[in-house]
Amino acid sequence: MDWKAEIEAAKARVAPYVRETPVITTQSFGLSHAITMKLEHMQHTGTFKARGAFNTLLSTDVPDGGVVAASGGNHGAAVAHAAKALGHDAHIFVPELAGPAKIDLIRRTGAELTVVPGEYANALAAAQAHEAKTGAMQIHAYDAPGTVAGQGTMMAEWEAQGLDADTVLIAVGGGGLIGGALGWLQGRRKVVGVEPRHCCALHKALEYGEPCDVPVSGVAANALGARRIGEICFGLAQAHLGASVLVDDDAITAAQVALWREWRILVEPAGAAALAALMSGAYQPEPGEKVAVLLCGANPAPDPIA
Repeated sequence: MDWKAEIEAAKARVAPYVRETPVITTQSFGLSHAITMKLEHMQHTGTFKARGAFNTLLSTDVPDGGVVAASGGNHGAAVAHAAKALGHDAHIFVPELAGPAKIDLIRRTGAELTVVPGEYANALAAAQAHEAKTGAMQIHAYDAPGTVAGQGTMMAEWEAQGLDADTVLIAVGGGGLIGGALGWLQGRRKVVGVEPRHCCALHKALEYGEPCDVPVSGVAANALGARRIGEICFGLAQAHLGASVLVDDDAITAAQVALWREWRILVEPAGAAALAALMSGAYQPEPGEKVAVLLCGANPAPDPIA
């Protein structure tokens, strides 16, 4: 697939519906070097996922049954938001693991919502059953070309904003976001995948040689807790990923706190994971290496402003 062409088309398609999120450069967080941060947590519904949802809906004939999605929370909120904006019915299935803040975020969009006991896999099974019964269109959270191309518009936008970095650190869950970034960059910059030590589907797949099931737990599990990395991301990672690093939950929490204390930026654990790799030393730049970090999500649980 010509990912750059797909992402360029997606960027034009979603432009009227998504925000161009800001970029800042700072020497903070106890680091000895400046970093650039893209504040993608300021996107609609608090994550990058609106990009993939809009791209999918705008490039497909949506059936009378509407759309259905299974989600740990953020994808469901994005699909619900995009469906409402475009006049489609949406039914979102989430696991209890999503937590009350993300469940309430989806409920506020007006989408039909079903909370499923257990983990994401249970919500996915329920969504697939709904799809089979109603003919609704399933929008996959991360392993579909339309989703990956949509998420890739984040990196295309960042470069258009004048990104000055050798290396970009991106948190990884199921792989839609980093897959899109890899598809756009194709080795022109180093991309580092950052995962929590207890939610590391990409890291384990790279070790094993193919996607495999992994246990998930920890502070970022409701956003980065995919049990298996997406096939699309895995192929792109094998071709273009610069490095894969793991961070501990304590490091993620410390990065969350630092973002709030130093910049009054409030993110969920997943949104702080990439910064945690720098603050903890899990990723150590070479002298003179220019580094950029993506802040990808702003839906912490519990919601402190609810």
